[in-house]
Amino acid sequence: MFGLGALELAEKIKNKEISVSESVNAYIDLIEEKNPEYNAFITVSRKEALARAEIIQDKINAGEFISELAGAPIALKDNISTAGIRTTCASKMLENYTPVYNASVVDKLERAGMIIIGKLNMDEFAMGGSSETGFFGTVRNPWDSSRVAGGSSGGSAAAVAAGIAPVALGSDTGGSIRQPCSFCGVTGIKPTYGAVSRYGLIAYASSLDQIGAVGGNIDDCAAVLSIISGADSRDSTRVIDKDFDFSKTCENLDGVKIGLPKNYFDSGIDGEVKSVILTAVREFESAGARIEEFDMPLTDYILPAYYIIACAEASSNLSRYDGLKYGYCAKEAGNLSELYNLSRSEGFGLEVKRRIMLGSFVLSSGYYDSYYKKALQTRTMIKEAYNKLFERFDIIISPVAPTSAYKIGENISDPMKMYMGDIYTVSVNLAGLPAVALPCGFDSYGLPVGLQIIGAAFAEEKLVKIARVYQRRTAHHKIKPEVTNY
Repeated sequence: MFGLGALELAEKIKNKEISVSESVNAYIDLIEEKNPEYNAFITVSRKEALARAEIIQDKINAGEFISELAGAPIALKDNISTAGIRTTCASKMLENYTPVYNASVVDKLERAGMIIIGKLNMDEFAMGGSSETGFFGTVRNPWDSSRVAGGSSGGSAAAVAAGIAPVALGSDTGGSIRQPCSFCGVTGIKPTYGAVSRYGLIAYASSLDQIGAVGGNIDDCAAVLSIISGADSRDSTRVIDKDFDFSKTCENLDGVKIGLPKNYFDSGIDGEVKSVILTAVREFESAGARIEEFDMPLTDYILPAYYIIACAEASSNLSRYDGLKYGYCAKEAGNLSELYNLSRSEGFGLEVKRRIMLGSFVLSSGYYDSYYKKALQTRTMIKEAYNKLFERFDIIISPVAPTSAYKIGENISDPMKMYMGDIYTVSVNLAGLPAVALPCGFDSYGLPVGLQIIGAAFAEEKLVKIARVYQRRTAHHKIKPEVTNY
């Protein structure tokens, strides 16, 4: 059972080869056995999952078709609100917070008959690129437990890679689904901004955040995305009213024009990562695609614009955590001013405080025009540059990260080096575009390497078709770390 994808498991449940409760119990037993090694889960919800399993099993027994993923377990990144189940954002600030409402994506998953088995570890408030900044400890990579799983959705990628969850949800603000998928050798989709409701996603940067899927293959990710996408009146930034339809497939890539940003490969990228990705590009070419190199514009401005905007929005969003309404409340405060100061200084970790301070600075009087306003103008230029590129190309292929997974503790004390790890991913969020991360090979340490496929806005169906062709022609996504029980 543990070697099956989510769709395959749901098919066996539908055919009565295994019950929903048996599946849930088996996965939670495995989580309890394996999670101490990876620290991928913060909370396991056996009681709630088994209660849902009985309801879904009754519907399946009655012959009711709920969805193609009915009965399949799923785990959620711990910044997605779940009624009655602790939601911490991996922060001391929300260590004991239990929401009274579900995120829209949770309601959609439950209507589709999926079973939520727990909440996944992450960087605190999704701020980080290695899942080392969380209050509940570092997530470890199933391929090598001395290495990071990536971030901020490290728990999502590690859980799927380790086989303790068949599929998961993550969130992506600047690469937080794609980078851990690359480090852990799994598949992920970051949807177009506005394709999936953000209602109930605890905000980091509201104009950049987007919920997406992590799975063992592109079909599982597409099936989850088709469930969580579409209409929601509670999110004013949601754009599409219909769910995505990923039923169409293609046999080859004849006529597909692929852009390859050659300046992404000139410097700053590990030589082995570069070699693995260029080999993968030749596979796309063998499938019939036409490859054309180009220079990605504005590369010197992408990271500064992203971190100015993201930190500014984080500073605003996290101002609500004041120690009064909810969240951590300092016990030693003697007056209101001390309560604010102590609650925030004790409740937030170092990286979160660093980004709040950066955001407050760029929004402050005298610096708003010099930094934040210029960053917004740069963002518009980046979006326009992508629009012109997609007049030439169907998709763009790039690296996900400059390196494979690095050692735990290796980069955490060097913020600039950590931020540079986002160089290939953040422009996608600034432009609000969809992207898929696919495993495409391994380096000499036996660590996975991922590539990124970027499409025009709302081109998810095209991206999935192209990714399916690649995964039919290769087996990188089928190779699992030895620690799994596959």
